[in-house]
Amino acid sequence: MDHAPSKDSRTVRDNDRARDADGRAALRADCGNCFGLCCVALTLTRSADFAVDKDAGTPCGNLQDDFRCGIHTRLRTEGFAGCTVYDCFGAGQKVSAETFGGRDWRTAPESARQMFQVFPVVRQLHELLWYLTEAASLAPARSLHGEIRRTLEETERLTRLDAGAFADLDVAAHRDGVAALLARTSELVRATAPRKKRRSHRGADLIGARLRGADLRGADLRGAYLIAADLAGADLRLADLIGADFRDADLSGADLTGALFLTQSQLNAARGNAATRLPSTLTRPAHWEK
Repeated sequence: MDHAPSKDSRTVRDNDRARDADGRAALRADCGNCFGLCCVALTLTRSADFAVDKDAGTPCGNLQDDFRCGIHTRLRTEGFAGCTVYDCFGAGQKVSAETFGGRDWRTAPESARQMFQVFPVVRQLHELLWYLTEAASLAPARSLHGEIRRTLEETERLTRLDAGAFADLDVAAHRDGVAALLARTSELVRATAPRKKRRSHRGADLIGARLRGADLRGADLRGAYLIAADLAGADLRLADLIGADFRDADLSGADLTGALFLTQSQLNAARGNAATRLPSTLTRPAHWEK
C-alpha cells in the first residue's frame, strides 16, 4: 500500500528485477502504476493493524490525489501496520493498466464500482499464479508439471477477462481446483524430507507455541495459526507454509530456504533478523532487526 517513490523503493524494485528469473515479475506490486486500489476497494477494521474503520469503496483518508499514500514512511507508527503487510501480487497494476485501460476511478467515476469489485478477484488469481509458478519449478513434482503449466495458463487467461466477465467467474471453484493441485505438489516435494519430520500441523492452533529450534523440515503447516509463535532458529526447509498465519511470529535465525509457498506478506507480518535465511525470491522486511 506504499505509493510514494523513494530511493529505498527504487532499490527494492532493482532487487526484484534481479530475482525475477523465476518469471514472477508481473506478480510483484508496482504501486506507481496502480490507482491506489487497495486503499479504496478494501474494508479496513479498526484494530492493531488499522487505526480506522473504512468501508469498501471509500478512499482511505491518507490517500492523496496522485494515488499515493501520504504516510507511507510512517505507516507502522501511525497505526497502519496492516498496510505494510498487504500484498496484491501485482493485481493493482493489472486492473489499473490492463483491465480498465488506464482509466482511473476519479476521472471515470462510472467505472469505480466495477473496478473495486474486479480488483479482489484478480488479486486472488494473481496469488494463485504466484504459487503455480513456484510449483512449476519444483523438480520433485515433475510428474505434475504438465498439469501445473496448463492450470497456470488457464489462471493467467482468467486474469485477462473483460471487466464485465468477472461477475460470472466462480473464482472459489477455480481456487479449490488449484489448491488440490498444489497439495499434490506439496506431497511430492515434502516426501524428500526425512520421514520422521514430515508431520501434519495443517490448520493447527499453534498460537504462541514454543517452537524455538524445532526441526520442522517437510512439515505440513498449511493454514496453521502461528501468531506470536517462537520459531527462532527453527528449520522450516521443505515445510508447506501456504496460508500459515505468521503475524508477530519470531523467525529470528530460522531457516526458510526451500520452504514451500511462502509469500512476502507472511514475512512482512512476522519478526526476524539478519540471521533469518530466506528464499532468493523474497526480500528481508525493512522492519526486521539488523
